[in-house]
Amino acid sequence: MTDRICIGAIAGAFGIAGEVRLKSFCSQPEDIGSYGPLYSEDGSRQFRVTLIRPVAGGYGARISGVTTREEAEALRGTSLFIDRARLPSLPDDEFYHADLIGLDAVDTGGELLGKVMAVHNHGAGDIIEISSTRHKSALLLPFTKLIVPNVDLAAGRLIVDLPEETD
Repeated sequence: MTDRICIGAIAGAFGIAGEVRLKSFCSQPEDIGSYGPLYSEDGSRQFRVTLIRPVAGGYGARISGVTTREEAEALRGTSLFIDRARLPSLPDDEFYHADLIGLDAVDTGGELLGKVMAVHNHGAGDIIEISSTRHKSALLLPFTKLIVPNVDLAAGRLIVDLPEETD
């Protein structure tokens, strides 16, 4: 497990006074403003974020020390992290995406399918992307109890009950 978790990203400048468009990866998107200082991936930069208003695809926000559009635009693509210890504990059946990435994916018979490469969410629920040892391309599967009945972080694997193939 990683010590830092990505909870958002700066999508670009918003307006002319140094505001940024902020994408939140939190389950409650507005929570990104309540965690205190956020960090760049390598921890070399610290960002104090103040949410201003909801905007299309996220929030308009102010970043301490950023006062011009050019400074805001220079931060485009910056991922925002916090220390894992600052995140709330999750119930047994919920997981941070960062903890799933890299797990072995095995089928219900114990045969290796591949590794979890990513977890996507485009608004209709989480989708796990598994590099496949059996197929030419990656598997994209809904991350539901029906398809993924067991996640064992300690063992570094999850069990996948592959749907029946239809002709």
